[in-house]
Amino acid sequence: MTSGGEVVAGRLHVLVAFDWGEEINLVAARGLVPGEWHELPRRSRTPSSIGYQAPPLRLELPMVPVEVPGLGAVQAVADLLIFDLGVVSLRWQIPWSMSQAEVTRLAGELAEPAGLVQGARHLLEPIYERLQPAIQGPAWSPLSEEYFVFQLLPGPHLPPPAQLLKDRPGWLASLVRLEDQPLSDAEQADALRLTLSYTPDDLLITDWGAAVVIDTDCGEVLETIAFANLQLLEFRWLDDRLDSRLKRAAGMIRELANRRLPIWRSHWRPLRDLGELKAEVNELFERTSSALMLVGDPYVARVYQQLSLRFHLEEWGRNIRRAIDVLEGIYQVVSDQAALHRGEFLEIVVVVLILIEVLLGFWRH
Repeated sequence: MTSGGEVVAGRLHVLVAFDWGEEINLVAARGLVPGEWHELPRRSRTPSSIGYQAPPLRLELPMVPVEVPGLGAVQAVADLLIFDLGVVSLRWQIPWSMSQAEVTRLAGELAEPAGLVQGARHLLEPIYERLQPAIQGPAWSPLSEEYFVFQLLPGPHLPPPAQLLKDRPGWLASLVRLEDQPLSDAEQADALRLTLSYTPDDLLITDWGAAVVIDTDCGEVLETIAFANLQLLEFRWLDDRLDSRLKRAAGMIRELANRRLPIWRSHWRPLRDLGELKAEVNELFERTSSALMLVGDPYVARVYQQLSLRFHLEEWGRNIRRAIDVLEGIYQVVSDQAALHRGEFLEIVVVVLILIEVLLGFWRH
């Protein structure tokens, strides 16, 4: 059994996702920044059927000092993945060698990541400005998603994963919960309930805000985590956008219903706006859901499924589908109102024409 004072070597991977607009033309973007096409890293266990539907653009960023809570200013290796969905994922990689107690304190400090997110925004601002000609509807969303991966490197001071799970469950749970205080047995059990191992020498534990990886090579796992984090950001962005537009649509129905002269109600603009929004959201939702091709039951697919459970991606998807259904219902209501009022207007026109014909008949006599 290891004690909290023994030194452990590892790397902290900081993943921060941002939404930069509706879509990014990656061919045009490649002419604006020094990026290269990027394929999902794969090991022999990963079949060729798994990968990105549209490979993102990858930029290696210069090493810069990063202010990390609990570590201070550290030099970090950084790269940026740019996806045609209009989203980007920044990754900082920070090596460390410290005691388990110090790693626990670091996890607690990372629970408040506002400074890191602000630092990421500042680092990426010049790239965003350069890429604006390649971005459709450029608008840097205030939303972001950050995730932390504690990569523990196997070594003489780190027991095999199975023994570490048995001997130090509280320590592992504190890392994935970003908590520097002791956790109850129930919290430890919940934090450690989703684990994966491909060999007896590796381990993946995932939670909502952080993960622990015991492995020397975890590139494909890290990128799968980064993609799930991006997907969560896009689902949140879609959900927020739908909420605001649904409120506007409901207000629009009330406004149309309260007008004094119903035959003069204008429906073409609301119908056009609702139709465009419905088509846009459906397209974004389908593209976001299928951007990473996962076929069968290989290890990477199981990693994604585990993250999907932790991030509640299926629930986010159901909420978005329900909102789309409500939007379609509102569209139908406005469309029915338009048809009704067109009918009313035609009836009035017919009545007016009959009256004119009657009056003309009287006038002739």
